[in-house]
Amino acid sequence: MRTVGRTALALVPLLSAGLALTACTASDRPSTQTTTPSATATPTSEAQAEALPTPTGPPCEPAQYQVTGEPGAKPAITVPAGCKPQDGLLVRDLTEGTGAEIKLGSTAELHYVLATFRDRLTREASWDAGRPFEVKNIGQGRVIQGWNEGLIGLKEGGRRLLVVPPEKGYPQGNGSIQPGETLIFVVDAVKVQG
Repeated sequence: MRTVGRTALALVPLLSAGLALTACTASDRPSTQTTTPSATATPTSEAQAEALPTPTGPPCEPAQYQVTGEPGAKPAITVPAGCKPQDGLLVRDLTEGTGAEIKLGSTAELHYVLATFRDRLTREASWDAGRPFEVKNIGQGRVIQGWNEGLIGLKEGGRRLLVVPPEKGYPQGNGSIQPGETLIFVVDAVKVQG
């Protein structure tokens, strides 16, 4: 596990809305299900955004983010209660990979699930599209800064938990993801090149 706390660079949205995972645009938004309620079942509005509680308590411990499901299969994320997100980027390997390691400039095919902290909703999963999401030039890729930093060192065949603070994700929000939201990803490295 490691924590990274640098100022975010310019962000380009990671996720695409709807059926296929393709080019990233500012209008992209996630939508899918795991053990948390479906994001599509409750659309977000400004009134709902104001109604969401601000997390309180001590910072969450890495082990409080529960992930079920075997590597190679779609995982489920249980968002912890009674604590608030930690400062900085949390990177925790859940399963150590044995293949090639992601380095600056690598290209990787990744499966992922995304949940949001405050509303405990699962937002998107590449598993639902039936194919992994490709990221090129990791470190400077067209993804959120939390991925550019947090994927470095992940090995092919590995599974990693990323808890991304707002400044390294979508500080202004993105679609139904509210401004200031902490993002929780479980990422499987399917194939790593370079």
